[in-house]
Amino acid sequence: MSGESMIPMLPCVSLTETLDFYRPLGFEVTYQQRSPNPYAVVRREDIELHFFGLNGLKPEAGYSACLVVVPNVEPIHAMFSEALRHTRGKLPVSGIPRITRMKPGQGRFTLVDLSGNSVIFVRRKEAGASEDDEKPRSREPKSRLAKAVDAAARLRDFKTDDKAAAKVLDVALARDEPAPPMDRARALAARTELAVAMGDKTRARALRAELQQLPLSDEECERLQEELRAADALEHELEPRDVRAGARSSLTALPPVTPVPPSSPRHRLVGGERLQPRESSGSSRRRTRSGASSSTAR
Repeated sequence: MSGESMIPMLPCVSLTETLDFYRPLGFEVTYQQRSPNPYAVVRREDIELHFFGLNGLKPEAGYSACLVVVPNVEPIHAMFSEALRHTRGKLPVSGIPRITRMKPGQGRFTLVDLSGNSVIFVRRKEAGASEDDEKPRSREPKSRLAKAVDAAARLRDFKTDDKAAAKVLDVALARDEPAPPMDRARALAARTELAVAMGDKTRARALRAELQQLPLSDEECERLQEELRAADALEHELEPRDVRAGARSSLTALPPVTPVPPSSPRHRLVGGERLQPRESSGSSRRRTRSGASSSTAR
C-alpha cells in the first residue's frame, strides 16, 4: 500500500532543549505545543520525529529508540558530527548526548539525544541484516583472535558498548594462542581506537607501539592504514576546538618503526608461536608508521 507511514514518538525531559539539540542537525521544527501537554514535531527531508514531555524521565535510563533507514549513512554522520562539534565544543562519543563512531564500510550509527533516545541510522540495504551478512564468507577457519575482533565490533557498533568491546579484545590478546600476525594487528588496531574513544591515551600509545613491532608485509600494513588513520582522526576530533587547532596526534608522535631482524624475539609476539620471516627475492620490506618503506638485504 502506498501513502502510508509510521512516525516514532519519543519522550523528552525538556521540549525546548530537545528542539535546540535537533535544529543544528538540520531538523526544522514544524509543530510545537506547550499546553495542555508539551509536544513538538521536527522534520529533516523525509525524516519526521515527534516528541512529548515526560515527567520523571531519566536520560541515563532511557531505552526508547527508532530506526531511520537511509540510502547512505556517511554524509549524514559527517554533517551531524560537524554540527555537534560546533555546538558542544568537541565530538561527544560518550555519555549523553553522543554519536557513535564510524569506520570505513560501516553501515549504521546511533545518535543519542539529550533525553537518552537512540535514533539509529541504517543504510537501506543493511536494514534487518547484520553487516556480517553482507561480507563475503571465507572458507578458511578463523582464529579465536579474529572471532574476538568480530565480536568486539558488534558490541561497539550495534550495542555501543565500548567497555564490553574492550574487555573482549583484552581477554583475546592476553591468550597465548597461535594466530596470524594480521589477526593480532587488527585486534591491536581495534583496541587502540577503543582506548582513544575511552580517553586512555597511555594505553592507546602502548597498543600502537606493540602494533608497530609486528612482522607485517607492505600489503598488510596498507590494509591497516584506514583503521589506524581512524584512531588518529578520532583522537584529534575529541580534543576541544581551541586545543584541536594546530594540534598533533599523540599517537603519531611515536618513533618510526625499524626493520625487525628475522632472528629477533619480536617474531614470537604472536601467541608465542615463532613466525618465519617472509620470503622474498633477496630483500624484505617493512613499512614504517609514517607510511614509508625500508629494505634489508638478507
